[in-house]
Amino acid sequence: MSSSFAITLLPLIVIVGGLCLTGTVLGIHALLLGRLPGRRLARRVRQPRLWGLGAMLVACLGFGSATLFVIGLGLVALGHTVKPSS
Repeated sequence: MSSSFAITLLPLIVIVGGLCLTGTVLGIHALLLGRLPGRRLARRVRQPRLWGLGAMLVACLGFGSATLFVIGLGLVALGHTVKPSS
């Protein structure tokens, strides 16, 4: 592997790793506490626990499975659209 390829690849790995970590932390926060941090995200998401589970699946890239990734995307979308039952 040439050093120029490694220098090009390193920022990409750092950015993707940071996004995965952020998605996982937000997902765990929403799943355990039932709310989201910040005003903007908290206003837009109607079902934070459902959204959190989907965010964790998407952030982990479906654990290597495309099916789990798509299910995670669906759960994130449902977290935005489904009205609370109570």
